[in-house]
Amino acid sequence: MKQSLKLSDITALGFMLFAFFLGAGNIIFPPLAGQLAGENVLPAMFGFLLTAVGLPLVTIIAIAVAGGSWQKLTKDLPVKAATVMAVLIFIIIGPAFAAPRTGLVAYEMAVKPFFAHAEQLHLTIFSIAFFAIAMFFSWSQGKLIDVIGKVLTPVLFIGLIVLATAVFFFPQGEIIAAQGEYLTHPLQKGFLEGYNTMDTFGSLMFGVLIVDALRGKGITEHKPTAKYLTYAGLIAAVGLAFVYVSLFYLGATSSSIAAGADNGGVILSQYVQALFGSYGQIVLTVIVLLACLTTAIGLISACSDYFSSLTKITYKQWVIINGVACAFVANVGLAQLIALSVPVLFALYPVAIALVVLTFLRSKLPNPRLAYRAVLLVSLVFALIDAVKVAGVDVSVFNALPLFDMGMGWLLPTFAAMVCMFFVGRSNQPSLIEDAA
Repeated sequence: MKQSLKLSDITALGFMLFAFFLGAGNIIFPPLAGQLAGENVLPAMFGFLLTAVGLPLVTIIAIAVAGGSWQKLTKDLPVKAATVMAVLIFIIIGPAFAAPRTGLVAYEMAVKPFFAHAEQLHLTIFSIAFFAIAMFFSWSQGKLIDVIGKVLTPVLFIGLIVLATAVFFFPQGEIIAAQGEYLTHPLQKGFLEGYNTMDTFGSLMFGVLIVDALRGKGITEHKPTAKYLTYAGLIAAVGLAFVYVSLFYLGATSSSIAAGADNGGVILSQYVQALFGSYGQIVLTVIVLLACLTTAIGLISACSDYFSSLTKITYKQWVIINGVACAFVANVGLAQLIALSVPVLFALYPVAIALVVLTFLRSKLPNPRLAYRAVLLVSLVFALIDAVKVAGVDVSVFNALPLFDMGMGWLLPTFAAMVCMFFVGRSNQPSLIEDAA
């Protein structure tokens, strides 16, 4: 039986993936990066697009190539190591950082401006309501593609098109000189800023959700699953690139109305109000609430699906656990949450990148099992050094490492380890899959 989808279903699938990605970090980081990059906005934006669009897309394709699941993606790793890595990623994109951040950004940008004197109680009430709604939509996992891809995302995309059009036709200021690290190495700085979106982590998990959605539409064979997963990734990547380019340009032309802003949320809020006047906050509220809500739904669904596969607790019970945890963590505060997440991202992002690259090289490697274990170990060790540095610990003894001053000391050692693995003989083990079982 031929397995195929209608164009409307393919589009909805891509929109759903786009909505999962487009959340808090995607909205708050580009405007500030654009303002600080100033005249160097193009190389900074390109670096950001590499990690915030390119890597997530390549990761989605890697999942398709590997067979559509985390287990197949990591079959050359020890089962326990692969499970620990997956659990850590799910905790980061779930209740610890990314998911609570969606609620925090939604409150800070879409709700707080309507209060003359915002208090902690307002955040508490909002976070409870926000994640209750996210849990409601996450409850029926099989209906995600219809609810998000065909209803919520089109409304969100229309709002983004209105904003982007206004930004390009009516910029609110001149582009000024670059500041800080964007003055000396804007490309590398933009590359590292893309980590903050956490979308490469998200890709590792959202890809599985897309596979589940495809199965719900009757697509079960590997070849059509890989094809439609890739199509969804391409649609999502185009949408994300459109959003990032407009937000970077927004930030680059914001100096006259949001000079000295310490976060992208403030820049975006003041820019939108300058563009649309008294209706600006309403436009922004719709965009931010929908963007953050769809991402929260995707994150809670992905985490609940994975954790239910590891435990006897059901998917719906995990939805409640994750939703309550997100509402609790959201009350920590946005600045504190971002500060806590950065060292963790520096530690795990290089490992995720190395895993994705190895997926494409696997068929060429003489000993995939050894290659995966050695390369990921090297990337983790050097990434931990970068992470410790970001956390404020003095690790000047490693300053001689190439690119260490840019937060990318892991890159060359990891690349060197990959090259070495092409000269390692084939394993005598009869079956990698049996070994990993």
